[in-house]
Amino acid sequence: MEIDRIDERTPNQLRPLICSRNVLNRAHGSSSWSQGDTKVLAAVYGPKAGTKKNENPERACIEVIWKPKTGQSGKLEKEYEMILKRTLQSICILTINPNTTTSVIIQVVSDDGALLPCAINAACAALVDAGIPLKHLAVAVCCGLADSGDVILDPTKLEEQKMKAFTYLVFPNSVFSVLPEGSLQVEGEPVENGIITSVTQGSMSGSLLSRTT
Repeated sequence: MEIDRIDERTPNQLRPLICSRNVLNRAHGSSSWSQGDTKVLAAVYGPKAGTKKNENPERACIEVIWKPKTGQSGKLEKEYEMILKRTLQSICILTINPNTTTSVIIQVVSDDGALLPCAINAACAALVDAGIPLKHLAVAVCCGLADSGDVILDPTKLEEQKMKAFTYLVFPNSVFSVLPEGSLQVEGEPVENGIITSVTQGSMSGSLLSRTT
């Protein structure tokens, strides 16, 4: 039995996606990304000389600052910063500009669900706009598990609140080889199950990854 969604989408149907690049004049790279009524702005500054805190003669550093729509950043925003930083570090070629720092600023414009995947997609587009060397692009999506057992893609805020669990998944845009163990390899680095990052809240079924990489 197919689950009914308020916006009449099918379970595996995404909301309309809109991406615009070079939307901020003073940033080295920027993008606007919206999925339905969820919208995020991303700005990239750098690479610039690394600070003492981020000095590394062999690798560049990525720093992420998450700005909520209103108010101050809290625990959730700090968690988002950490997840986004680890994800972006995994797709950037950090050895090309060693001892530099690239700053990625995320500004939430509106949140109607799947906010973190929207921010990851916006950040990736902004890195491309800034000309930051990347191993590959990345695409993020949110999957929700309803009480009925149905899995839906790209849930709205209301749908997220009703979900038994949901997970954020980040995939590379290309795969160069498949290892015998079933994991994937992109640019010489193993990517387990073809997934760069997985973050789960609640208890998902065995068909979906339920841990953070």
